[in-house]
Amino acid sequence: MKIIIVGAGEVGYNIAGKLSSENKEVVVIDKDPVATKRLADDLDVQVMTASGSCPNTLIEAGIKEAEILLAVTNSDEANLISCLMANMISPTTKKLARIRSADFDGYRENLKNDAPYIDTIINPEIVVVNTIRRLMSVPGAIDMGSFADGKVSFVGLRIDEQSPMANINLIDFSSIFGSKRPLISAIIRGDKTIVPKGDDKVLPKDIVYFIAETEKLDQTLGLFGKKSTPLKSVLIVGGGRIGLRLALLLEKESINTKIIDSDLERCEDLAKKTDKTVILHGDASEKNLFLEENVSDIDVVVSATNNDETNILVSLLAKEMGAKSTITKISKTNYFPLMKTIGLDKLVSPRLSAARSILRDIRKGKVLSAVSVIGEGAEFIEAVALKTSGITKKPLRKISFPKGAILVCIIRDDKIIIPSGESIVEPDDRMIIFSKKEDIQKLEKLLTVKLEFF
Repeated sequence: MKIIIVGAGEVGYNIAGKLSSENKEVVVIDKDPVATKRLADDLDVQVMTASGSCPNTLIEAGIKEAEILLAVTNSDEANLISCLMANMISPTTKKLARIRSADFDGYRENLKNDAPYIDTIINPEIVVVNTIRRLMSVPGAIDMGSFADGKVSFVGLRIDEQSPMANINLIDFSSIFGSKRPLISAIIRGDKTIVPKGDDKVLPKDIVYFIAETEKLDQTLGLFGKKSTPLKSVLIVGGGRIGLRLALLLEKESINTKIIDSDLERCEDLAKKTDKTVILHGDASEKNLFLEENVSDIDVVVSATNNDETNILVSLLAKEMGAKSTITKISKTNYFPLMKTIGLDKLVSPRLSAARSILRDIRKGKVLSAVSVIGEGAEFIEAVALKTSGITKKPLRKISFPKGAILVCIIRDDKIIIPSGESIVEPDDRMIIFSKKEDIQKLEKLLTVKLEFF
């Protein structure tokens, strides 16, 4: 199975790495020799240093034999032309493109239904804005997502000293919390990922991942000692595309919003494009500006400039000055492991969001979707139970799950079931399974279905 990726930046690199680990034939095209050398050195993929929008390059890369073309360069125009050329040469090749500019928002259906007939358009900035909004609504949450058409949510949450769950063994959850108890999918303790058993204990400072019905999420958060509070004020540092999209979303909810940007011309443009948002010209890394804006009274400070280092410094400064919560946009994935050590938990990445969205979209078959978490070290997998699977027709306590995997949710006829040891999976049930990366192959054997993209 051949996949051609146009663009060797962070998005292309992450997708190529994932696909090559699934033993797919991957060709990556980019004009930047430094970027292609990085891929050639790090990954088992074919690279071409050339223009992915050039028809001859696409033919040489094997576009006629490719099932999928992913156009993920930093240029919307280059991505569109790559898809257009691919469509002319090989109309049956499925095309996915990263398109970021809001100028194309009104033409998405045209791009899908007319030439270049792009099957899926990914806008990572929209995904990131929606992620930021979800993180704002859940105190302590560092990661969030959904399955089953939004009916089921997963949340990564840091446990504090006051949490009712702190220092309690999981086996005691039933007696303490009753039927409302959450199912803990994973415990992150330092650099260690624990798929918990009954005798494991939740400790302060742990990050726990749990599954909950979206409609009952507030109720579940209460068991952790967390309570969703109405969002009243947000300060956005950086008036780029993400900052603007977020401000417009918050305006619709009548949330008091301010944007700080250091570019005067951009501030004037933002003032024209927003309605209720207050636009401030200045340098957010200057302490006096935060003092003037009473940052300690603001619910959330979002650092969303185009510079990772600036975003990190702004978030640290905001925390030092008493900000209730900070959310930091990070593009360089190698920064992620460092963020915990300096106290920044709520991170968003347009590039990782794009990779996650694309990988999720190209799944097919009995695996409906998969979401990588914990720095790509584990996945939540949504799959359909087959009649031939070893997971059906007997209580879960009698099934030998891989040590690093756990079934966290069953969906049957739109009913959400948080399973116990006595639960039985029926054929055609939808399942949500958490698995560490190293246990995926063992899980495949149990499900009798390959957990792969094609």
